[in-house]
Amino acid sequence: MQGPRDMAAARHTGRPDTGTDISSDTDISGAWDADNQAWWDWYVSLADNEGEITTFEVAPPLPDIPLPDDATVMAELAEPYVLTDADITFFQANGFIKLKDVFSPGAVLRLRALLIERLTAVFGAGADGGVRDRFLSLEMIWTDHPLLRAYVVSPRVAKICAELLRVPAVRLYHDNVLSKQPGCGRTPWHFDDHHFPLDTNDVVTAWAPAQAIPLAMGPLAFAYPLDVHRLVDAVAFEKSSTSYDKGVAKVFAENRVAVDETPFELGEVSFHHNLSFHTAARNRTDQSRIVMANTYYADGARIVGAPTMVSGDWQKFMPGVGPGEVAASPLNPICWPVPLDGAQ
Repeated sequence: MQGPRDMAAARHTGRPDTGTDISSDTDISGAWDADNQAWWDWYVSLADNEGEITTFEVAPPLPDIPLPDDATVMAELAEPYVLTDADITFFQANGFIKLKDVFSPGAVLRLRALLIERLTAVFGAGADGGVRDRFLSLEMIWTDHPLLRAYVVSPRVAKICAELLRVPAVRLYHDNVLSKQPGCGRTPWHFDDHHFPLDTNDVVTAWAPAQAIPLAMGPLAFAYPLDVHRLVDAVAFEKSSTSYDKGVAKVFAENRVAVDETPFELGEVSFHHNLSFHTAARNRTDQSRIVMANTYYADGARIVGAPTMVSGDWQKFMPGVGPGEVAASPLNPICWPVPLDGAQ
């Protein structure tokens, strides 16, 4: 019998035109041969969108509050967040959960400032709302900055992930800074299973907005319950069209699949399973929708036997680890439980 990963490999078979000769629009054999930003530029092109936005809504102002120092933020990121049995049951059934007050307002604003600083260094001064119609992405920003490292390997966040998955320990796959710029189109319907070359379904992404996200800014939206992914097994993926996004939307509509598309409050964080189908609307506001999305997986997982281009630059995140080997490079620290010596 095919498992979810086998089914994903069978249907998620797109690759962009990156110079590699391929015989089919549904061929993913071979590795991704461009950078992470090129992957995102390609991926968002697969979403069905209406015309260009010419009028932007004014985004809600950020709160004017005193900002905590590094030590205060780090202490908050190490403090446990209490989940209820109902929270875990909801996640297990539906594949996602949104939790309020995971971060304090001050911690969110410190994070936003740090991420804007990094985005500006790479994409220029317009990264904070000035650049339009792009989906900007950075990854692996935690390795050389103590405070960013604290956000990414946060015991507070990782403990939530381990408890939601009901596993004893989780490792970091990688961080991902995602900035949906004003006017940027939808993120296509998808699940993350085919993005991560991990031979396990015990994988969860913590999606932490660096501001509140009203509906006009394009919050993450989740189809549920978790097993709705089975409804779209037969929808063919194509690398150069919006047919998959349209096909999934059509199947979900025909089956009256429930979708949670609600605003995010300041400090609210969502957690979604690798089999959770999700999307996000375009950003119709004048402010960048900046998010830190960190992915964690159960300790002991291995790399699949044949990673594809859909996993992007995965060897950057797991250097020295090959197909079939245990996914445990120095860049994949155990984030929960915290090692006794305090070092990840």
